[in-house]
Amino acid sequence: MSSAAETPIVIALIAGEDSGDQLGADLIVALRKRYPGARFAGIGGARMQAQGFESWYDIRELSLFGFAEVISHLPRLLRLRKELVARLIAAQPAVVVGIDAPDFNLGVEQRVRAAGLRTVHYVSPSVWAWREERAARIGRSADRVLCLFPMEPAIYARHGVDARFVGHPLADRFALVSDRVGARDFLELPQNAPVLAVLPGSRASEVAKLGRVFLDAARRVAAQLPGLRIIVPAANTRVHATLKAMLGEGPGNDDTPILLDGRAHEAMLAADVVLLASGTATLEAMLAKRPMVVGYRVSPISYRIARALNMLKTDVYALPNILARACGLGEQAMLAPELMQDDCTPEKLSAAVLALFQDSQRRGEIVAAFEQLHRALRGELEGEAGDHAADAIIELIERPR
Repeated sequence: MSSAAETPIVIALIAGEDSGDQLGADLIVALRKRYPGARFAGIGGARMQAQGFESWYDIRELSLFGFAEVISHLPRLLRLRKELVARLIAAQPAVVVGIDAPDFNLGVEQRVRAAGLRTVHYVSPSVWAWREERAARIGRSADRVLCLFPMEPAIYARHGVDARFVGHPLADRFALVSDRVGARDFLELPQNAPVLAVLPGSRASEVAKLGRVFLDAARRVAAQLPGLRIIVPAANTRVHATLKAMLGEGPGNDDTPILLDGRAHEAMLAADVVLLASGTATLEAMLAKRPMVVGYRVSPISYRIARALNMLKTDVYALPNILARACGLGEQAMLAPELMQDDCTPEKLSAAVLALFQDSQRRGEIVAAFEQLHRALRGELEGEAGDHAADAIIELIERPR
């Protein structure tokens, strides 16, 4: 790899939600090792801004999910994308890196690439679950795709797209053997009590749909499991306020869940079982080696559209279950019970959680499988994922046109 350019360069990053903000912050740290004077700008959250990032727009502008939710905000999003594309072309960054948020970022990347800018899409969309042919379209938007999962580059190769496995950053943050005792001490939880961590989403829109369902399920578990401690980490201030209001609606007693400011990793490590929304958090729970129950709902319109268009390529949704199949743990592997859409009810969620609490042998089998998947996510790579992602971006920047 050639040496970093002496003239300060501009690197544009576009992150759409909390998980992308963390990826972006790690990437800025790694890129600054090579380009100490670089200017980083675009769209990012508090973590990226703490690394000196200049955010042109509020990251919450992009924190939406589901077809219906996006459609209701479509005029605003289209205006934002038009303004952002114009600003990027005017700034002439060395590269534009879209971090996840494919519904928004791929359109931006395609337009600025057509204007002559180099583009990277960091975090491959789930082409193994939602229509593999999208890989070719993604290749028309991005000069290079950075993949977090080892099975993804081969899919892109079939469509002639340059894709690199850079490792998953979360695999760097969790030890292969988790420390339950330390996490409980940190959160001031008793070592001998059963603990349930409840995570109904990282976005206020998710929590609005799932929060009451999950909290009702947790209370039903508490009614059957004496001494249960329920901990609820809130991803941000908006989610905290939403959950606090919901908790105030329930009975005030010894089973009242403990609301935490952040601390999702510690909450998972401290728990015996985790009840959580489908998404990146399921991967975190897997890396924490915690048995989990996964639930999710989108709007009925979003769900009907996905089904009508036959967009789903998989019959499993949670990342641990998808990875288990991809890594050869069996086609029928179901390490995390999934209760989606109409099945995502307090009754069914609580029953699945109780079943895990009551089956220590099954919990042990799940932990062993999660350790195996953790090793697979690290692959043969040495060092941290952010550094590998930075290397792949720098190689593209310094490649002759």
